[in-house]
Amino acid sequence: MATRFDPIRDLDRFFSEVTRTPNSTSLPMDLYRDGEVFVARIDMPGVDPSSIDVDVEDRTLTVRAQRQSEVADKDVKWLTRERTTGTYARQLTLGNRVALDRIQADYQDGVLSLTIPVAEEARPRKINVSHSNPTRVTEVVETSPAQDEDPAGA
Repeated sequence: MATRFDPIRDLDRFFSEVTRTPNSTSLPMDLYRDGEVFVARIDMPGVDPSSIDVDVEDRTLTVRAQRQSEVADKDVKWLTRERTTGTYARQLTLGNRVALDRIQADYQDGVLSLTIPVAEEARPRKINVSHSNPTRVTEVVETSPAQDEDPAGA
């Protein structure tokens, strides 16, 4: 089975792996196109919805969120601590083919869903081909009886 070359996905994966440290916080994401919109679904379990910030600047969409520990300020003895806390961030570079002013975001059940519409000018469209028949010019020549013929039949 052949894999499809996707340079954006491959670069994103490469930089994610290079910059990953054992304590790094990441936001796993699925990104796909569904008809005339791109959909990004980003896992954010345990994030307070009021801490989520989504903005677009210079064609870069940035998602930031914060997850805090419920017991961070308490004097407790940790036995294990695997759930990361802190500020999360994820950036996507958007092309010229999306409508930046119509991006929508919805957070439900620990998943942030971003709907990014394809710009009207980037949508495929059917172009009608007109067919024009050039008007045929038909030369009408009136004939008169030949001068050498006698119209009276004489």
